[in-house]
Amino acid sequence: MDNRPIGIFDSGLGGLTGLMALRELLPEENLIYFGDTGRLPYGGRPASQLRKMARQNLDFMAGFGVKAVFVACGTFSSTAAEILAQNPIPTFGVLRAGVEGMARVPGDGPLAVIATQASIDSGAFARALAERCPGREILPVPCPAFVPLIEGGHTRPGDPELEQALERYLRPVKEAGAQALLYGCTHYGIIDVAVRTYLGPAVQTVSASACAAQELADFLLRENRCGGSGEERYFTNGDPIAFAESAERLLGHALPAAVEKTAVLEC
Repeated sequence: MDNRPIGIFDSGLGGLTGLMALRELLPEENLIYFGDTGRLPYGGRPASQLRKMARQNLDFMAGFGVKAVFVACGTFSSTAAEILAQNPIPTFGVLRAGVEGMARVPGDGPLAVIATQASIDSGAFARALAERCPGREILPVPCPAFVPLIEGGHTRPGDPELEQALERYLRPVKEAGAQALLYGCTHYGIIDVAVRTYLGPAVQTVSASACAAQELADFLLRENRCGGSGEERYFTNGDPIAFAESAERLLGHALPAAVEKTAVLEC
């Protein structure tokens, strides 16, 4: 038994989709969540800056003596993969796990991936999908407005601002007849209902966040590193009250304790 916590971080609320998936799989684990809202959004930043930020967030989690780190962020997973791979603590990003999830979708139709501008510009998701799913058309689509909209509470089907963004970004996916759509940014799972309503039932959505949570859970079970009492701690370098309110709306329950404030790191 290993009672040390699991560290989870993202630019904001998106990583909570991973936390929820992990909590369902391993309800006894102790979890520490860091929402880097003081530096939100990540998607428009240069790769060199993102790699520096990834190191800082990994170091922050290491300070809690975590047994594993869940980098619940597609931008870091695609632009700072070597930083995650070099971390001495077992570290799980969402790129490889999400691509494996897409590879399990049967058929030979086009596969789409939506992510932040930085993730799409890196080409990492498209390359990995093309390698893992040879012969299938890959449609990488940057959706820079989604994270600000989601963080601002525009998440429900019928929301005018969200509907405009869905039409702008996902029309090419619909017109191409995509068979499956990968959420390469963990935020995007929050608007899954709206996305599926827009695309229709023929398109299967795959959450890289949920796939990565399963990969992490499988590792802990295989290595006999599970254990804990189900405790949760939340940190942000933004407004802790606003973060708590948004997190509670998404999670559907009150947080177990007040969100703790950390300093905004230089980047």
